Amino acid sequence: MSGAQETAAGLLREHGRTYAQEAGITLRDRPAPLYRLLVLAVLCATRIRADIAVAAARELFRAGMRTPRAMADAEWQARVDALGRAHYVRYDESTATALGRGAELLLERWRGDLRRLREEAGRDTAAEHRLLQEFPRIGPVGADIFCREAQGVWPELRPYFDRRARDAAASLGLPRDADDLAALVPEPDLPAFAAALVRAGHA
Repeated sequence: MSGAQETAAGLLREHGRTYAQEAGITLRDRPAPLYRLLVLAVLCATRIRADIAVAAARELFRAGMRTPRAMADAEWQARVDALGRAHYVRYDESTATALGRGAELLLERWRGDLRRLREEAGRDTAAEHRLLQEFPRIGPVGADIFCREAQGVWPELRPYFDRRARDAAASLGLPRDADDLAALVPEPDLPAFAAALVRAGHA
């Protein structure tokens, strides 16, 4: 095992959980878990700590807002209250609004199923990244978060290491190139490895 592979293995041991796993999302290529990942990406895309964003996602899901229909039908105050319980307070009101509007967009344009967005994009990574940014609060960073985690179920995204993951890799003496990073771990570990790099970059 090379030194780079040893570093990658150590990162997986120490930080090798995806943000979706931390939020209680069992990610599959199905409408509900993909939507929950989108919610998590919205929450993580603001200038707020990742652990608070993950806790906010868990509170929203615990309150029943696990599908776009449930999110759209929920009272705005219920969304605010769920975010508040997780101490997601600086952006709680604007994020509650964005989540409601995003759920309505998903229902109206893609009938509640992000797999339809994927097909509209022709399973092209750049097109998927662009379409994701049509959701409120999902800018380039939010789209990166979604793609980084979704590469486990959407193979066309692999390997996906966003700028934050690649910057962290470089700071650790690892390759910056996505294909070179992907060669350090088994393919099923790519989402966890990307998440581990991001966490290491914040350490």
